[in-house]
Amino acid sequence: MSQYVYDFDTDVIHPFMIRSFKPFFVKGNVLELGSYKGDFTKRLTPYFSSLGTTCVDVSFVAMEEARGKLHPDVQLVNASFEEVFLPHRYDNIIMTHVLEHVDDPILVLKRINEEWLSDKGRLFLVCPNANAASRQIAVKMRLIDNNSVVTMAEAEHGHKRTYSLNTLEQDANKAELKVIHRSGIFFKALANFQWDKLLQMDIVSPEYLEGCYQLGQQYPDLCSSIFLVCEKGS
Repeated sequence: MSQYVYDFDTDVIHPFMIRSFKPFFVKGNVLELGSYKGDFTKRLTPYFSSLGTTCVDVSFVAMEEARGKLHPDVQLVNASFEEVFLPHRYDNIIMTHVLEHVDDPILVLKRINEEWLSDKGRLFLVCPNANAASRQIAVKMRLIDNNSVVTMAEAEHGHKRTYSLNTLEQDANKAELKVIHRSGIFFKALANFQWDKLLQMDIVSPEYLEGCYQLGQQYPDLCSSIFLVCEKGS
């Protein structure tokens, strides 16, 4: 088993997400929408006070698992984004690999803009990328019909759509959010299951992973995930 990493999403992509977010963090509190089992939340704790951290997730089972991992001061809210009531505004709102799951993404983004984002606040929005090199290869192999298709496996995991940079920014604009930064996270030419096998075989070095991250900064449209930083719009 690899001495470096064990799972592509949690051990490779999550740290690179934090690295991409850090220059844009705002001093203050944080709201994580779609915290699931709390794995990414734990990576946020060095940057924000537990007392100022709120997590929202619709899954009661996942939230109970998160409760065992997180500081007791972290506020956990079990509710849907469409119906949840939050009494505060937030300086940092984190939404990673979640928007592709929701029924009405414009409604949720409007709630972020109008109800939850502080005047100085920033939304960190990350989604899987339709144009990732791995998906484009899958199209050429005739495994999927087009870059933006929702695969059977993705549908089983609750995906409703597959975003590209332009369609994600389009939805942010429809919600009247102000996009201040757009990028990609990690150049990716292999599917996740292929990455997991490579990582377990211990043939991928940290230097190679770093190279994929840096290459992704040059070619965001070929990255595993796409990334927007948004501020409150008018």
